[in-house]
Amino acid sequence: MPSIIPETAPFTVEQRAWLNGFMAGLLARENLAAGSAPAPATPLTILFGSQTGTAERLAKQAAKTANSRGFNASVLDMGSATVPKIAATENLLVVTSTYGEGEPPDNAKALFTELAGAGGDLSKLRFSVCSLGDSNYAQFCQAGKDIDTYLEKHGARRAAPRTDCDVDYDQPFASWLETALGALGGGLATSAAGGTETAPAVETQGRSRPFSAPLLISRTLNGAGSDKEVRHVEISLAGSGLAYEAGDALGVYPQNCPELVGEMLALTRCDGEEEVQLADGALISFRKALSERCDLGKPSGELVARLAGPAAPLDDRNAAPLHVADLLKRRPESHLTAGEVVRLLRPIAPRLYSISSSPKAHSGQVHLTVGVVRYSAHGRNRKGVCSTFLAERVAPSDGTVPVFIHSNSAFRLPADPNAPIIMIGPGTGIAPFRAFLHERRAIGAKGRCWLFFGDRHAASDFLYADEIAAFQRDGVLTSLDTAFSRDQEAKIYVQHRIADRAAEMFAWLEEGASLYVCGDAARMAKDVDAALQAAVEKAGGKTADQAQAYVRQLRSSKRYLRDVY
Repeated sequence: MPSIIPETAPFTVEQRAWLNGFMAGLLARENLAAGSAPAPATPLTILFGSQTGTAERLAKQAAKTANSRGFNASVLDMGSATVPKIAATENLLVVTSTYGEGEPPDNAKALFTELAGAGGDLSKLRFSVCSLGDSNYAQFCQAGKDIDTYLEKHGARRAAPRTDCDVDYDQPFASWLETALGALGGGLATSAAGGTETAPAVETQGRSRPFSAPLLISRTLNGAGSDKEVRHVEISLAGSGLAYEAGDALGVYPQNCPELVGEMLALTRCDGEEEVQLADGALISFRKALSERCDLGKPSGELVARLAGPAAPLDDRNAAPLHVADLLKRRPESHLTAGEVVRLLRPIAPRLYSISSSPKAHSGQVHLTVGVVRYSAHGRNRKGVCSTFLAERVAPSDGTVPVFIHSNSAFRLPADPNAPIIMIGPGTGIAPFRAFLHERRAIGAKGRCWLFFGDRHAASDFLYADEIAAFQRDGVLTSLDTAFSRDQEAKIYVQHRIADRAAEMFAWLEEGASLYVCGDAARMAKDVDAALQAAVEKAGGKTADQAQAYVRQLRSSKRYLRDVY
């Protein structure tokens, strides 16, 4: 159904989508009053692949919108999907994230493998894909691109073009959904009783309306002599109405470093008081825009295109990526105005941190375990935007942090408190497992807990060592294996400890243990996955194919869960 509200109307994409549905509903009521029979609901399956919960949330949001637009929509986890099941549907929307080096989410791996094969006839299927990603990564939105290709290869017909969303996904997602639903025949915003759709509830606190939370504590966890800086951060949620569960993440909106903002002003020959207009129409000073609203890290494609012209490539593949200031330094002749700079920069995106506290043990608070990033590249000192914001630029007691809760239902403790758990979290990957241990102590859980932790040096980098020792004394933590890589000549990592304890790990898994991994996706998580399969093969007396099938079954039964990035 064509849009009733023109795209030139002064509304956001979300407002225009709702108004289109509202007006369509009014027309539907008039048709019903005139004696026309309501059209049957169009069946629609919304398939999601999600690593941290974002794609799942958007899929459920899409289903609500679709049901109000004349569809009978159902949401399907890719972990439960097969090619025959998809072939039995007529209309399909896909929402999937990408993680690591262009990989599909864990719940999508089996389906992707099946789709990559030769079998399956999807010629009766109409579909559209929305892919979520981060353009800071080379394989931007690769999982969405792959499934879009796979579906077409098996004969499915693309109803609407794929949309690839960057970290600021709200508007492109809403635009994709409106286009896709229209292409699939939706438009009537009517309820089962024939009434029109009610207006969506206003979000009180969330990604688009963060809560300004007081920072209570920001202290260094590392001991003397460490070459790393990891912070324990405590934030008050009092009066926010925000609630979370162990396993969730906290979204933090950072501000850029004042020194970097000053450098940007010097490079653009501005004093910061120039008035600029943001994409949402707001008018603010250039300095405020650079401080709070603009991403000063990796340049947008538009900025690169504007400054590169016919010259040689601006980036060196063998060096650290250029940031915006690096780019402006290389093109001093560009003379961009303040307004042009703001239009050409990406919006600053929130950073997600695995929560390291339990609401049952830390009422009214949320804790984070933050690795502070500082390094030099292209002749400039660089700082991790959010990590140094929390470490340096927000003062405990009188500073506030804009935050929201990012729910991750795919990374939860077992419903049965007596079920055993195995946790693998080197470095800051320990964050959710500190939360799990506090949660299990608070509820008096009897299930056994096994923690693998690793870092560089035991003396300076054993994060939360005192708390972990207390968990052991209390019997909350049953078993502990550590791997401090630089404390001996040969480096030892958590995957080596898994290999050492293969028989015990397999026995725990056979007894129903759930296994959790948190941390670096590119290296650690891959090495741990390989070590896990090797342990199952060795201790379980299985072939390599059988071990892989065993691990796939752990994943499909939600007993192998990963919070990786």
